[in-house]
Amino acid sequence: MRLKRFAASALITATAVAGTTLATATTASAASYHCKTSSASVDNPAYSGPWADNYNFDVKLCAKRSGGYIYAYAKVSFEGPVSYVNQTGVLDAARFHLQIKKSVTGPDPVVKYKNFPGLEYKLEHGNIAGNGSYTTGTIKYKAGSGRYLADGYIQLDWDGDGKGYRNTTFSASPTV
Repeated sequence: MRLKRFAASALITATAVAGTTLATATTASAASYHCKTSSASVDNPAYSGPWADNYNFDVKLCAKRSGGYIYAYAKVSFEGPVSYVNQTGVLDAARFHLQIKKSVTGPDPVVKYKNFPGLEYKLEHGNIAGNGSYTTGTIKYKAGSGRYLADGYIQLDWDGDGKGYRNTTFSASPTV
């Protein structure tokens, strides 16, 4: 009976050690993201009244190269007007347009992009102070040689201005 307990205990210990070693190896070999943050303030062009109407954005763009692929995502943090909290009539639409670009001489061509419309809900339902954040999903591109970068912009379609989407670009573009 004692031998069975010892064997079971040894098996559990060996399994736990092997699991720890495997988890450590996986974590240690994972590439880390390179991130850059930039900011912009956006005014509601359809409103000229006495109340605050600007959104102040911080966008953190992140990219990494791993296993022959480029991965990118963005985190948008915002401070919005308190008067916009739970107001669904301020914006007709809002999204984050995330891109992966190949770094070349001259304009960098977009090789992959995706729109993330979940930003609109977050802007319309910030906390009681009008603040919040939104993180896009990750996009992935099979990379060749050379350098790539993450880029993107916020697109806001203000209700009542009649101009459709307006882009707010950010200067942060991490290169991998």
